[in-house]
Amino acid sequence: MSQALKVDSRVWLDTPKIEYAREFIAAMQDSRGLHYPWVSAPADPESWRRYLQRLQRDNEAGFLLRRARDNAICGVVNLNVITYEALCSAYLSYYAVQKYAERGYMKEGLQQVIDRAFGEMGLHRLEANIQPGNERSIRLVESLGFECEGYSPRYLMINGKWRDHERWAILADRESL
Repeated sequence: MSQALKVDSRVWLDTPKIEYAREFIAAMQDSRGLHYPWVSAPADPESWRRYLQRLQRDNEAGFLLRRARDNAICGVVNLNVITYEALCSAYLSYYAVQKYAERGYMKEGLQQVIDRAFGEMGLHRLEANIQPGNERSIRLVESLGFECEGYSPRYLMINGKWRDHERWAILADRESL
C-alpha cells in the first residue's frame, strides 16, 4: 500500500510494517510531550503489535507519513471504522512526530489520505473528533476544509480519562454543495 511519490510532494504514504518497530517506537517516545493529552500513540513494542493487528481488519487503514528527502517518519494517519454501504464513511485519526511538527508535513500527508479515501476507496465522508483545546489540530482540519458539526461530551477515553470532543467532518462532494 506504499504510494509512489508525487513530483511536488514533500511526504509519501507508507504502510506500517513490523520491521519498522524500532524507528516508530523511538519517534513516538520522543513525541510524548506533543501527543499528551490529545492521543495515546503506540510507544512500546506491545502497543505497536496491537496497532499492526488492528490494521489487519478490513475496516481499518493506517499510513506512515515519510519525508521524501530522507524517508523519516514524520506522522501517522489512520482511517478507523471504515464503513461502506449507505454510509461510506470513516473516522480519521492522526498525530505528528515532534521533530517534524509545525512544518506542513501533516497537512500534506492528510491531504493525500483524504484524496485516497475519496478516490480509490470510494468513501463519502471523513470525521475527525478533536478535543476542544487542541488548537493545532483544529487549525489543521480547518485548513483542509473540514467543518465543525457538533460537540460530544466525554466522547473518547484517552490517557485514562473520558474526554470531550468536537466533531469535524469533510465530504467528498463538498464543492458541489
